[in-house]
Amino acid sequence: MSQSVLQDGKIFIGKSTKPEYLELRFANRHGLITGATGTGKTVTLQVLAEGFSAAGVPVFAADIKGDLSGLAAVGEPKDFLVKRAAEVGLGDDWKQRAYPTIFWDVFGKEGHPIRATVLDMGPLLLSRMLELNEVQEGVLNIAFRVAADEKIPVLDLKDLRAIIANVAERSKELIQKYGNVATTSVGAIQRRLLVLEEQGADQFFGEPSLDIKDFMRTAPDGRGVISVLAADKLMEKPRLYTTFLLWMLTKLWQTLPEAGDLPKPKLVFFFDEAHLLFNEAPKALLERIEQIARLIRSKGVGVYFITQNPMDVPNSVSAQLGNRVQHALRAFTPQEQKAVKVAAETFRKNPDLDTERVIMELKVGEALVSTLENKGEPSMVQRTLIRPPEGRVGPVSEDERLSVIEYSPVYGKYEETIDRESAHEIITKRTNTATEEAGSTGGGWGDIIFGGGGGSNAPAGSKPKGRPSQGMGEMIGKDLQRSISRTIATTIKNIIVKSITGRSR
Repeated sequence: MSQSVLQDGKIFIGKSTKPEYLELRFANRHGLITGATGTGKTVTLQVLAEGFSAAGVPVFAADIKGDLSGLAAVGEPKDFLVKRAAEVGLGDDWKQRAYPTIFWDVFGKEGHPIRATVLDMGPLLLSRMLELNEVQEGVLNIAFRVAADEKIPVLDLKDLRAIIANVAERSKELIQKYGNVATTSVGAIQRRLLVLEEQGADQFFGEPSLDIKDFMRTAPDGRGVISVLAADKLMEKPRLYTTFLLWMLTKLWQTLPEAGDLPKPKLVFFFDEAHLLFNEAPKALLERIEQIARLIRSKGVGVYFITQNPMDVPNSVSAQLGNRVQHALRAFTPQEQKAVKVAAETFRKNPDLDTERVIMELKVGEALVSTLENKGEPSMVQRTLIRPPEGRVGPVSEDERLSVIEYSPVYGKYEETIDRESAHEIITKRTNTATEEAGSTGGGWGDIIFGGGGGSNAPAGSKPKGRPSQGMGEMIGKDLQRSISRTIATTIKNIIVKSITGRSR
């Protein structure tokens, strides 16, 4: 019997002793794809992305190695793919076709630029990105609060630098309302921002800010558009990569309305190299990730983490992941053997399968699969041959990528930056105005040389306060007067003494 890629609201993943499906109604219960390097995780990701797109579900995926870009190109009927299609029962239903794709790139080189404002990112995620300690994070929070209270837009990194410097200058004025602003912390934050700018993050912060609806498009033929983020360069800055993806999830969570249980998700989000998100993450950030994973499901969004080891994902987050695909793991060390055991224990047991042993025996393109079924319970784990993708297995060429970008429905929307008046300009203007006002109230060279300490600017009838200021001319005159007086007094004294003694002293 020929097997369809999409059938009765289910995505065909592959074949074990029976066809294995991912039910669209449970796709927002999240998932996990794990396995050692080179075992087929990226192809599995591509298979699922194609399935969701075919069902009319928009997809977002980070492309770490460039291979996922092949979704935008027609696949090639290579011998090993044709053989696999026959093995899993696809038959004539397996066809090669391209999928509707939009390429994105934080640096704007391999896709449309993605930008966010500093205000959108918020102090918690920025602190993670800058690797700030608790005291430094406190100063950053004060800067954000001052900007909010004074209605100063903080859009890009130069705005952030300006508001932090302004808070430092006004620290004595602000201490009663906001708390202490440590000079050393301000210096540390400014240095971290400088490093971030050197890494190219200044291209990410600014306007036009990303409209999250552009990730939720469907093509004219009804298929979901697959948004592919070029992440190979971004991966060189792991903190920037993970903070950016976490910001996107937060944006989705804050923007989308409650949807409840739907026949299919509104969007599916694939988070590759997920271990980078959890490495050395502070408690506040882990709590935010757990909260998002738990609550974003009700917004109709499914999140799928891709990583090498299932132990990379904290238990509090792993407990939220209902659909699982486990590729082969290698176990040469005690730690790796423990990981295999943990991976085996996460599945619903199959009496006909030694799960722990099979994990180490799986071949490339094979996986243990368990998805939610019936009333939401996990299916019994099965050893499964993953079906071949319909798009190209491998990257597109530069010319193909450029063509996809130029014919994209968002081409021209994000390419040019907008630099409107914000914190940097507002604070600079305030400083210049204060300097001009100080100059107009005296203290110029005329006052210094000739005196007059601002008396001409004092209101009529007002009394001078405190000790009157002296100009340089006044001081020179008084010194000269004292010198002449001393000279005359000395001369008179000498004359008197001479007249008495009759001789010169």
